[in-house]
Amino acid sequence: MSRDQRVPKISLDGPVATLWFDRPDKRNALSLATWSALPALVGEAVRTKLTRVILIRGTEGNFAAGADIDEFDTVFADRNATLAYLDVMQVATAAIEAAPVPIIAVIEGLCIGAGVAIAAACDLRIASNDAQFAITPAKLGLVYSRADTRRIVDLIGASAAKDLLFTGRMIDADLAQSIGLVNEAHAKETLDSAVLNKAMLIAANSSWTHARSKTIVASILVGMRHDDDQSRGWFGDAPERSDYNERVTAFRTRRRPKFGH
Repeated sequence: MSRDQRVPKISLDGPVATLWFDRPDKRNALSLATWSALPALVGEAVRTKLTRVILIRGTEGNFAAGADIDEFDTVFADRNATLAYLDVMQVATAAIEAAPVPIIAVIEGLCIGAGVAIAAACDLRIASNDAQFAITPAKLGLVYSRADTRRIVDLIGASAAKDLLFTGRMIDADLAQSIGLVNEAHAKETLDSAVLNKAMLIAANSSWTHARSKTIVASILVGMRHDDDQSRGWFGDAPERSDYNERVTAFRTRRRPKFGH
């Protein structure tokens, strides 16, 4: 496989799995092969019992410079090809959004178009201060899907989303943080330590809780405001779980809890 055709790779380090976009010659532009590989790679990371946090990032200084325009003659060849391409992208972003463990986008350099769509599907976004963001379908006569647009609106609101969609303008990490597109922005030399600190804070807590918190937040974003049988059931289940008992005992005895679900 040529360097330009590399699909993402996963590295594992204790409770943290990192999924790397690895097409540096293309500034990690997202190929059809990349989109197609993402659901299985996320699933592989989740199935690794030690994994409690997943990072998504790009090699050699860029997150993802959008969809790979060199493939446009193929993926946008006609209406059927275009809709098939949409389906592949939506399966990938849905797999990221629905993963039961928290996923953090670690953003350096360019995060453009489809790169922003992937970052928005993650639970958190931590950027270096050299990161640049743009949502660019209007520059190409394309349109963001409803799912991708919904995630952006959830993060930054309708007015700010329209601004970025209508103008296609580039914004820096400071502005991205101020409007809520990213959670944190750090100097490039401190980015890795900041990400690791955040990941380990998350990993130290209950992954059972994280999975259910993700589901509850998602339900709120689609209009649910009150508990249903499922969320009430989760609340009631907690005292019967070994994870709860271990963590409460650890808290009372001032020791670190053992990792558990």
